[in-house]
Amino acid sequence: MMATTDFATARVNMVEGQIRPNKVTDFRVVDAFLSIPREEFVPKALRGIAYVDEDIQVSPGRFLMEPMVLARLLQEARVGEKDMVLDVGGATGYSAAVIGRLAATVVALESDPTLVAQANETFQRMGIDNALAVQGPLEAGWPNQGPYDLIILQGSVVQVPQVLLDQLAEGGRLVGVVNEDARIGYARLYQKLGGKVSHRPLFDAAVRKLPGFEPKPTFQF
Repeated sequence: MMATTDFATARVNMVEGQIRPNKVTDFRVVDAFLSIPREEFVPKALRGIAYVDEDIQVSPGRFLMEPMVLARLLQEARVGEKDMVLDVGGATGYSAAVIGRLAATVVALESDPTLVAQANETFQRMGIDNALAVQGPLEAGWPNQGPYDLIILQGSVVQVPQVLLDQLAEGGRLVGVVNEDARIGYARLYQKLGGKVSHRPLFDAAVRKLPGFEPKPTFQF
């Protein structure tokens, strides 16, 4: 297992070698990634690879998003210090912890009760008091705490459900990777203005799928 100083060095190397070279220039985003120890949010057996530039599996079928993609999404989202954020597919809570350095409050929505418990335990242990993990179906969002200034998807979806867009506040943004044809995904920024939601492409991105967003089967007669 790495020593604490080695983890600190790995964290700096992640920022300098993965995040900064990939068009992430917002100093607040960079500082957030430098502030949160990613090794605390992965299984102990995987802590040695906590800072690799790829998605890390934290439970069957569940992953922490590649740091570079998460950083670019957060930069494009322009997270404000007063923002209320919904983190969809929060897994062990790493993304919510990073977002919590940028926003006022983060609700990490997770469908796996074990991951919810792990995230909240880690938040408490690390003294993170503006993030909370809750359990529920990812595709339904978490309207209890809405509307949200920002919603971020921690994985790719075939399409963004209307129910999530409905939970955006006026002026609110949603960022995530949409993969409509099982090939390369595209990060998109959605924004609600005047009660209407529009979107634009941001960059190509290949990330793991979020469960629950599969298209519903259609019946043919």
